[in-house]
Amino acid sequence: MEANGGMVAGSHRRNELVMIRHDGEGGPKTLKNMNNQVCQICGDSVGLSVAGEVFVACDECAFPVCRPCYEYERKEGNGSCPQCKTRYKRLKGSARVEGDEEEEDVDDLDNELNYADDQEKSGNPQRLLGEDDLPPSSIRRDFQQPHLILPSAGQSVSGEIPIATPDRQSKRSHSLPHVDPNMPVPVRTVDPTKDLNSYGIGNVDWKERVEAWKQKQEKNVSAMMATAGKYTEGKGDAEGTGSNGEELQMADDSRLPLSRVVPIRSNQLNLYRVVIVLRLIILGFFFQYRATHPVKDAYALWLVSVICEIWFALSWLLDQFPKWYPINRETYLDRLALRYDRDGEPSQLSPIDVFVSTVDPLKEPPLITANTVLSILAVDYPVDKVSCYVSDDGSAMLTFEALSETSEFARKWVPFCKKHQIEPRAPEFYFAQKIDYLKDKIQPSFVKERRAMKREYEEFKVRINALVAKAQKTPDEGWTMQDGTPWPGNNPRDHPGMIQVFLGHSGGLDTDGNELPRLVYVSREKRPGFQHHKKAGAMNALIRVSAVLTNGAYLLNVDCDHYFNNSKALKEAMCFMMDPALGRKTCYVQFPQRFDGIDLHDRYANRNIVFFDINLKGLDGIQGPVYVGTGCCFNRQALYGYHPVLTEAELEPNIIVKSCCGKRKKKGDKAYMGKKRGLKRTESSAPIFSLDDIEEGVEGFEDERTLLISQKSLEKRFGQSPIFIASTFMEQGGLPPSTNPALLLKEAIHVISCGYEDKTEWGKEIGWIYGSVTEDILTGFKMHARGWISIYCMPPRPAFKGSAPINLSDRLNQVLRWALGSIEILLSRHCPIWYGYSGRLKLLERLAYINTIVYPITSIPLLIYCVLPAICLLTNKFIIPEISNYAGIWFILLFASIFATGILELRWSGVGIEDWWRNEQFWVIGGTSAHLFAVFQGLLKVLAGIDTNFTVTSKASDEDGEFSELYVFKWTTLLIPPTTVLIVNFVGIVAGVSYAINSGYQSWGPLFGKLFFSIWVILHLYPFLKGLLGRQNRTPTIVIVWSILLASIFSLLWVRIDPFTSPTQKAVAQGQCGINC
Repeated sequence: MEANGGMVAGSHRRNELVMIRHDGEGGPKTLKNMNNQVCQICGDSVGLSVAGEVFVACDECAFPVCRPCYEYERKEGNGSCPQCKTRYKRLKGSARVEGDEEEEDVDDLDNELNYADDQEKSGNPQRLLGEDDLPPSSIRRDFQQPHLILPSAGQSVSGEIPIATPDRQSKRSHSLPHVDPNMPVPVRTVDPTKDLNSYGIGNVDWKERVEAWKQKQEKNVSAMMATAGKYTEGKGDAEGTGSNGEELQMADDSRLPLSRVVPIRSNQLNLYRVVIVLRLIILGFFFQYRATHPVKDAYALWLVSVICEIWFALSWLLDQFPKWYPINRETYLDRLALRYDRDGEPSQLSPIDVFVSTVDPLKEPPLITANTVLSILAVDYPVDKVSCYVSDDGSAMLTFEALSETSEFARKWVPFCKKHQIEPRAPEFYFAQKIDYLKDKIQPSFVKERRAMKREYEEFKVRINALVAKAQKTPDEGWTMQDGTPWPGNNPRDHPGMIQVFLGHSGGLDTDGNELPRLVYVSREKRPGFQHHKKAGAMNALIRVSAVLTNGAYLLNVDCDHYFNNSKALKEAMCFMMDPALGRKTCYVQFPQRFDGIDLHDRYANRNIVFFDINLKGLDGIQGPVYVGTGCCFNRQALYGYHPVLTEAELEPNIIVKSCCGKRKKKGDKAYMGKKRGLKRTESSAPIFSLDDIEEGVEGFEDERTLLISQKSLEKRFGQSPIFIASTFMEQGGLPPSTNPALLLKEAIHVISCGYEDKTEWGKEIGWIYGSVTEDILTGFKMHARGWISIYCMPPRPAFKGSAPINLSDRLNQVLRWALGSIEILLSRHCPIWYGYSGRLKLLERLAYINTIVYPITSIPLLIYCVLPAICLLTNKFIIPEISNYAGIWFILLFASIFATGILELRWSGVGIEDWWRNEQFWVIGGTSAHLFAVFQGLLKVLAGIDTNFTVTSKASDEDGEFSELYVFKWTTLLIPPTTVLIVNFVGIVAGVSYAINSGYQSWGPLFGKLFFSIWVILHLYPFLKGLLGRQNRTPTIVIVWSILLASIFSLLWVRIDPFTSPTQKAVAQGQCGINC
């Protein structure tokens, strides 16, 4: 699909496909010759095989190579495919060469030397190339096919391709046959009953590949050792430090791991674990004392407090023990480049598709989305390996036009970034940096170019803001495009699917003439009566459309407000994904979230440092961090529901299965285990096949191939798209060789149609999982339950940065949405408490997932515990009896262990004490407000079917001054519970102090304990109190009204009604006559 070829809109259900072109474009454009029938080495026609079929040299990738070039590579070259580096097998009619003795079923002794005769008989003669006609193998590996211009009808083309050799320069010309671009490309039909290796799109025979790889490595090592010995004996490079020594060092470095685990210092970690165990012991003695010493005159208060404390202890256990194995990681980008991205050679890095999701351009400003897209297009990664897909789930023409402007500005911005290696590569945040560029001997040319680029960006901002201003009022007749065509997405709930390629490999060039990454606009089809599943549904649509158009081996998703702060972020992820040891079992690499535009003191814990720098580090040492919804690089195969490639030790059942069922018996017959796993895969809830079976070559698997990989079962799982199903077999990414380019557009519209997922496993077992507004937790949980691991990558320069709501009301609504999603998972079949025990989820990882879904329930005991100090002050009762010296010791030890645990966590994690304290404060603020509402809304939604819509978090820019949004007061019902808790505690403090003044000095001792707890609650709610006061302590009127009303009620209860004094005390008080009696 060509860039700027016009937008494609259509509906598969209605059999509609419309091409909407831009102004100034004429009739239909001719497609380039993409039928892969031309040899990619010499330019001749590929020709036919002996059997009369299209000649296919490589069974692995079907890279187009003619018969003479195939024969030359086997005899004189390196004997492997130029694309996938797989050794060529001997085909029928080919002469035997060294290494063919190990191959079977290809012996043809009668005809192996009569290939030329067969060619003459078939009527398709081809010139056999001699040694002088072809370049050396070293040059052929780096040979690139030039861009070929197709002739008009009746013309012939002769192109000369110069090839430089060390001793001479030769030119070769070949007459290229004319191919009509309007003719459909022949498509090879895949027979599910046959071995898919014969088509070049199926699963790899891993056994032979591993053996070939081992032999190749042994040959390379022996050759290098011989070279090293020769130079050492000849005294040419006695220490191996010359050119050959450097090559040997580079070869050794290329075999080193791409990352390593940096363990926490043992003196810090061991002490931390000892304190945790001691705290657990102290908790036991504390509860023993609480249970055996009830308060008889305040039994109800005592019982409620003990229940709350037991829940707090369980919550602490769920949160604490998943942090038992914290680790750090370090990547080696130089080793990655040495192994997969060497200078002067074609890059072997895997292709990556980057997803950007947006819904409402009025709440998610297009300028922010444009900066995110620009940072993706300028990323430090091979341009032909990166594709950016922008999902517009609101079908807004504003987003479409803003993306069109962004693609034009990218032609100037991307070469500027790569030329000067600037960071970050989002222009808004780059130009906002307060750096003196005239210092440190900056070149004058850079200063001039930077100023010119800043002017270009300011003009770009003016155009984007003009589009936003225009979109504030929708015309009565709806939006129309520049050519007068009505915008297909005028009705955001009823519109066809839309796709537009703005940049791509067929036309997206920057101002320097270099290629740009592909940029694709996607808006999935929406119709009334269909469930679209919000963000999860949009992500699944992007998975399918990207598989049809580019099919990157890995996916990375970011929110529209999260830009690439580190241009090497993709390479950081590839250090884990492409690592031979980790890559085959890693489902995703999660990056921490970092934010811009947050006030210095982070009043509402928007940075969430404790979660990202402590909790996720702890999970990284177990089975990996949870998926947090953005800044995550996925293995596409893991999203398809496949199992990872695991060793026999990793296939052992988890500790819970072992404890319940005993150890699994060792089976000497691997076929038995393979058949057992194969039968399990036939269940609807399990993947069709497992990658470990393919790699191990399980016996009997061929007998089950017809059942496991039948067309019917594939369609039931992935949907009725042959092109998409074929792409799922491409484990290394890329489109299947048999793909017809002319069908890609229609198929892309088909896979984003609203009814495509009906009666499939999308959202159930594959892709983003449905069933919760926090689809990220469910998706990661399903992958971990299958045995995948995840990686937590924290590069020195943060990979991504985004914006966060710094306003109190927006922040609480955001937390409400997260908590509501957790409650939905708790009440679903995917609840970690009872789901997935037959899988490979580790025990501590399960505890972490349980903690992520039950934490909103903690709001109920937390709210009660925050009100208890005020009740104690008002009633002159206490939840604890008179404390003895023995009991006092346990209370002191408990508080000391709590503080010691927090301090040691700060030591090994590097988190500051202010961030830790802000996290504690917002835990109380969110627990008494958003979490409480989430519990009741979740119960109403699941039990009564009453759905509650969440609002998209606003990403508005700070136009009215620095942190002006922080002081904006927006009334919401979420503010009522914390406000009430504050007023009740203030009234309780006043009542308690007044009672102590009236009762004498003997009542001051018990009062201090009650005051301590009440003041502790107020300190935790202090940021909330500041949020209520607004800017410059100007309290909003509604808060004043609420405060006066609630204070008056409690004052009347205390002064007039006095319900907390017993009748006996009232009678005694009425019988007293004063001091003169």
